[in-house]
Amino acid sequence: MYSDGYRIERLTEDRLADMTSLHKAVYGKALPPDFFSRKYNTAFTGVMYTGYLAYAGDIPAAFYGVIPCFIECDGQQVLAAQSADTMTHPDHRGKGLFIKLAELTYELCYAEEILILFGFPNQNSLPGFVNKLDWQVAAQMECFIIPVKTLPLERLANKFSFLKGLYRLYVLNVLKKHKAHQKGVTSTLIGEGFYGLHRDGYYLDHKTYTESFTIKTGDTSVWFRIVDGMVIGDVDLAHNDLPDIIPRLTKIARQLGLRKLQFQADKRSALNTFLKKFAEPIPSFPVIVKDLGSRLPLDKMAFAFADIDIF
Repeated sequence: MYSDGYRIERLTEDRLADMTSLHKAVYGKALPPDFFSRKYNTAFTGVMYTGYLAYAGDIPAAFYGVIPCFIECDGQQVLAAQSADTMTHPDHRGKGLFIKLAELTYELCYAEEILILFGFPNQNSLPGFVNKLDWQVAAQMECFIIPVKTLPLERLANKFSFLKGLYRLYVLNVLKKHKAHQKGVTSTLIGEGFYGLHRDGYYLDHKTYTESFTIKTGDTSVWFRIVDGMVIGDVDLAHNDLPDIIPRLTKIARQLGLRKLQFQADKRSALNTFLKKFAEPIPSFPVIVKDLGSRLPLDKMAFAFADIDIF
């Protein structure tokens, strides 16, 4: 189809390379060639490649897409999707492409029986979602940063490319004694009575499009990434580990040369309450929701940082 001179096509396997080139034009850095193929291959849900590209001639000008998944609600699974990549080429901004592609994507979601959408916009894109696309703000996440005194090994590895491979080997060696058997952790928020992301084995296998680590310390499982510090996606925190978990994670971060622990937690969660003993909360991602027919109570939905597509 065409709109205002742009050709609009649904995302397919053959068009994934166009997403990679568009990302390079928008953000100025290259991604691994298989990144988007892994990210948007959500065959485990029964729905794949849920989004649209706009082209100016043969040049990809914009993209909007969502990532299908399941929300667990009182033991039942509801087909949902996370609003994910929004990209517009610098030469094609201000043409209304974001709104057009988003509306087409929502129509596609409805046709595919995706019943609810959720997302974590930054402050720049939040007004567009709420005022122009009728999303609702359902919750608020807060960030907690705990400094760690150590040699900045991660920072040095990122500064000098020849150190990256050596640093990664060092990380794997340090974490070997803490390594958990599973990939990731199930949503701890579901155990608190919220409706949360259904993280079964299929989902966790899909989530490997970015590198993360799952460790066990005491009886507690921790799922994290190394990105400017130890960024914790979720913590299955055992009650008997409450006094020791932050000192233990600080010790591991110190060994890895990571200068901080960073958590993101829903304001209503037990983790949020726990972290306030160690750091002041900083307002972070709003959680927005667009209901396509699920009729789920929005105030019962909650997410961890591990649920965000950038984790």
